[in-house]
Amino acid sequence: MSASPPSLAPPARVASVDAYRGFVMLLMLAEVLNLRQMKKNFLGSEFWNFLAFHQDHVAWRGCSLHDLIQPSFSFLVGVALPFSLLSRAGRAEPLWLGWLHAVWRAFLLVALGVFLRSMGKPQTNFTFEDTLSQIGLGYVFLYGLARLRPAWQWAAFGTILVGYWLAFAVYPLPPADFDYKAVNGLAVEERPTGFAAHWDKNSNTAWAFDAWLLNQFPREAPFTHNRGGYATLSFIPTLATMILGLLAGGWLRTQTAPREKIKRFVAVGLGLLASGWLLDATGICPNVKRIWTPAWVLFSAGWCFLLLALFAALLDTGLPGGWAFPLKVIGANSIAAYVGEHLIKGFVAASFIIHFGGNVFSQFGPYEPLASGVALLAVFWLILWWMYRRKVFVRI
Repeated sequence: MSASPPSLAPPARVASVDAYRGFVMLLMLAEVLNLRQMKKNFLGSEFWNFLAFHQDHVAWRGCSLHDLIQPSFSFLVGVALPFSLLSRAGRAEPLWLGWLHAVWRAFLLVALGVFLRSMGKPQTNFTFEDTLSQIGLGYVFLYGLARLRPAWQWAAFGTILVGYWLAFAVYPLPPADFDYKAVNGLAVEERPTGFAAHWDKNSNTAWAFDAWLLNQFPREAPFTHNRGGYATLSFIPTLATMILGLLAGGWLRTQTAPREKIKRFVAVGLGLLASGWLLDATGICPNVKRIWTPAWVLFSAGWCFLLLALFAALLDTGLPGGWAFPLKVIGANSIAAYVGEHLIKGFVAASFIIHFGGNVFSQFGPYEPLASGVALLAVFWLILWWMYRRKVFVRI
């Protein structure tokens, strides 16, 4: 009787990835701090203006810290995949089972995104611009690419960027009498001009695709445009972001010294940042998160690599890492945090009013929005900490 092959040891968790994921989710949860209201309460304050800007999305072109949440979340899905494949190999799992799980996970992510976007609606709101849906739509492709050599992954990345750029570049601009006010909502100075107008809000190829696709589903009223300009087809360049995460995860998984990995992350990050900025500055392709332009893929991924390098420098090089525990608690249950932010935030806020009265935070005066937000955030973190201590982890 032949001996069974030795199983591979399961990959150890990477502290930098857990902390980075927790940081991203913390940025999302921190919306309860309501910094935009603080800006209104302290008109003219540069401090609150700065914080409020970075807790909101830019109108169209450009980037704020808040705009980096979705690309970071997508990037980290790619980073985690090589470790997941290594774990599956260690269990000697058959190939078909891995593919089945990838398809099932993709379906659940899309379905969960639709479910969250349907909250408070009179019927199912079939829309696919939610972060989870966008990841789900591209996940099976990502899984397939993860089983190929890096050269094929780079080729897929380049093909996506060039192809997606061409799809917008060749789409005709609207006629002179097009009613921009009905679907655009941007101030004149915020709208791209010249060749970059091919990437204007709700007058581009992704908008036209949604005007067809989303009207194939039952709706209260015909779909005309997304108020934020978000589009289903953004899942294609989002896949490019995940591919860069896949490559980063492959590098992170190697036995190379941490300092060498960090140097590579910094070099790649700076190169991507410069490339994305150059495409925008020259008017070849504007840097727009809401439709995930190729310039945005490069620019946002540059920041993702730099943030990964920062967390790797702080946590993977032997430095004390106890400070990152609150982030790891959140990062360990990122799906629970994402769904909970949509489902129980209102419940927790209502509980404060029920048990402590509607004026419980009024004593803080103009700081009332911040005080109530800190309390909500603390309760939410304690829930995640309770789950962490009891090893309750939501996985898809």
